[in-house]
Amino acid sequence: MADPQSTRRQRLHELVLALVSQRELELLDEDGSGSSPAAQGNPASWLERNRRVVQRYQALVRSAATLDALVDQEAREHPSTHQL
Repeated sequence: MADPQSTRRQRLHELVLALVSQRELELLDEDGSGSSPAAQGNPASWLERNRRVVQRYQALVRSAATLDALVDQEAREHPSTHQL
């Protein structure tokens, strides 16, 4: 039988991937060269953009954790009707 932490981590990973596939997410800029022309050569704009990108990913992970907790709670409350 799999470790419960490992199983939960796998479920969270799968939820995050499913949520990512629903949205087109930006990637972090390594040096500002891929962002808008206005941000090029402007480290403050580059850092601010990357901060917003990271916040979007954090929100996505929080959403996955919430969905996982809801599914887990539902399965505990109604074990005969759910098979995970």
